[in-house]
Amino acid sequence: MRNVFFIFTMFLLLNSCKTVGYDIESKDKTIYTSIKIDTLFQDNISIRSVIIDANKIWYSANNSRFGFYDLKKKAKFEKKIANDSLMLEFRSGAQTQKNIFLLTVSNPALLYKVSKTELKTTLVYQENHKKVFYDSMQFWNNQEGIAIGDPIDDCLSIIITRDGGNTWSKLNCNQLPNVAEGEAAFAASNTNIVIKGNATWIVTGGKKARVLFSNDKGLSWKIYETPIVQGKAMAGIFTADFYDSKNGFISGGDYESLNQNYGNKSRTSDGGKTWNLVAENQGFGYASCIQYVPHSKGKSLVSVGASGIYYSYDSGNSWKQLASDPSLFTIRFIDNHTAIAAGKDKMIRIKFIKKKPKQ
Repeated sequence: MRNVFFIFTMFLLLNSCKTVGYDIESKDKTIYTSIKIDTLFQDNISIRSVIIDANKIWYSANNSRFGFYDLKKKAKFEKKIANDSLMLEFRSGAQTQKNIFLLTVSNPALLYKVSKTELKTTLVYQENHKKVFYDSMQFWNNQEGIAIGDPIDDCLSIIITRDGGNTWSKLNCNQLPNVAEGEAAFAASNTNIVIKGNATWIVTGGKKARVLFSNDKGLSWKIYETPIVQGKAMAGIFTADFYDSKNGFISGGDYESLNQNYGNKSRTSDGGKTWNLVAENQGFGYASCIQYVPHSKGKSLVSVGASGIYYSYDSGNSWKQLASDPSLFTIRFIDNHTAIAAGKDKMIRIKFIKKKPKQ
């Protein structure tokens, strides 16, 4: 499922501000009022997945491309994976200590293991079917990982590894909750799966916008309803994040109505069992990616999508636009005031600037 278009305009909010130091061990009193953006690289590229690996920012992209940007060396290193005449589109990426994993979005589904040191690529899973469409991938630990895709039969396509990504097995539908006809997922930003410890949340969209939950690393599953807009092929949950095992946020909306800012933001405080809409008729419209700010006590979130970059300091009750750039598809935090974002034709670093304290 597809996303977004490119222009870039950044503006500062409120009055003039300057960067202030922040103690990550203190109570969260951070209120960011503006941002500074550094463009790490520009190219004719579409990036849906970024992985923070110390000073290396790995990315998976279209046209069979993957690589990383080295923040210390200020340089990009890129490779292409050749597979006959196929132009591979990678929208899912994950990592273990030694390897990066890349998964193509559509038929044939090809999952590659890439050595971090040598960039050697090994095909570890292949699935051929006209309905194949994989959306997201994550690892619980260095041995166990999971990837999800749209239904082929009556359940989501879920593959799991228990041996460090060397082999992957697809779960049978009798091991999973049934999905509704027309319920699927969106390969928007590699945030359909969220993992905290052994707990796993998977979000869906389309005819139904729901949350699948497992507390045992994919051995058993429950399914929870959400109030996010649903019932249309391009509506539902596009992105999710959890601050801890209880507090989480889902977002998305209607991709055919990008400015619709109701029914697209919802919060849970009970691990995803129940969800409540927040910020109705305010803030951003369609969102491609939502992330909690680290060390914010679950209070601060940032979203990217069609409305630009938005920030909340009150658990999503209210939102402020920090930039109007609609070309970003995905974002991940390095620390509580620095994030990497990427999308159409670029990767950027965002510095969040704190409100000047009163003297």
